[in-house]
Amino acid sequence: MFVNASIRRPGRSRTRASAAALAVSLAAVAGCSGDSGSGDDTVKVGLLAALSGTYEAVGTDLRDGFQLYLDTHGGKLGGLEVELSVGDEGDGPPTAVPAATKMVKKDRVDVMTGIVANGSYNAVLPILEQNKIPLVSSNGRPEVKDVSHVWHTSFLSNEPGAAIAEYVKEEVDGPVYAIGPDYQGGYDQVGGFTETFEEVGGELANPDGETTWTPFPDTTNFTPYFADIAESDAEAVYTFYAGKAAIDFVKQYAKSDVADLPLYTPGFLTEGSVLAAQGDAAEGINTVLNYAADLDNDANRKFVADWTAEHDSLPTEYAMASYDAAAVLDLAIADAADKGEVTSETINEAIGNLGQIESPRGTWAFGKKSHAPVQKWYLREVRKDGKRLSNVTVQDLATLGG
Repeated sequence: MFVNASIRRPGRSRTRASAAALAVSLAAVAGCSGDSGSGDDTVKVGLLAALSGTYEAVGTDLRDGFQLYLDTHGGKLGGLEVELSVGDEGDGPPTAVPAATKMVKKDRVDVMTGIVANGSYNAVLPILEQNKIPLVSSNGRPEVKDVSHVWHTSFLSNEPGAAIAEYVKEEVDGPVYAIGPDYQGGYDQVGGFTETFEEVGGELANPDGETTWTPFPDTTNFTPYFADIAESDAEAVYTFYAGKAAIDFVKQYAKSDVADLPLYTPGFLTEGSVLAAQGDAAEGINTVLNYAADLDNDANRKFVADWTAEHDSLPTEYAMASYDAAAVLDLAIADAADKGEVTSETINEAIGNLGQIESPRGTWAFGKKSHAPVQKWYLREVRKDGKRLSNVTVQDLATLGG
């Protein structure tokens, strides 16, 4: 099954200032070729991630997951020494575009990876496309028309919701209230659920059957929204938040009049460091994701052991997807080197020839049309694992991609 990757909210467009800034950046990098190669014994990789701002925790895991692969593989990819350039995506295009421009123009990277937010993705991609630099991104990806130099190791942004929608329809005896943040990531994540939920006969409890959007990133008090849910005929709630907003939402939900309603969500609501901050308020939340640290396979056991040797927490989906991005590049660069020259174009061609990839999430492969993973999705529940709360795998849900 292939699902469309972007849910657009009517009436929203990029500002003139943002468009102008992007045009200036594109002009600045015009003429820089990503096909120059880095020399016979090195490959240059650019990693762009949110190392400050709202999604700092996510970006830090992307960076650390990629670095873990390098650390456990002698600092090499495909037998070549890696020159890693790390840039801060911050909270979006105003920070991400200059960082990406530096990697292309000054650092002359052969390939890019990372990127947390869809807004950053859309702003940076034209720079890479113009210079034919392949992108192996490792967090949620928006809709992309031309995927010739675009590869993805995580998920399409509407897939979590699509994967769990039928399960929610079967489990919940009544309408579901949908709520999420008012920006592109929210539209994609919640929209993936609502579109599929309605397709399988589900009904939304929201007024007029439309998702409730909360101002982003300004909303810190969700109490009025919970009061609206309480006044509806909702039998469950579906939402998407991440970072600090996820902490606020979960803590306030547990104290609200709707605390007894089952809460379903993509795994990012309780992923990583936010779960520790949420504490017992998160217990019992049902999440959907393409990874959990307790998956029983050899690749995951090694990944978890290597990660916990360096960190005081279990690895997240963010770290896993970035680790896999490094694994993809390892295989592709080795193939390009075996055939002769390692350049942006030969790396891109080699990625396209990869087959099944062994991963901590389980075996997956790039979809021929989407260049995103064809992979399994899992239902998880926040439970006590000894003294620590964990996202525990409950069952398989669906395999999506194509």
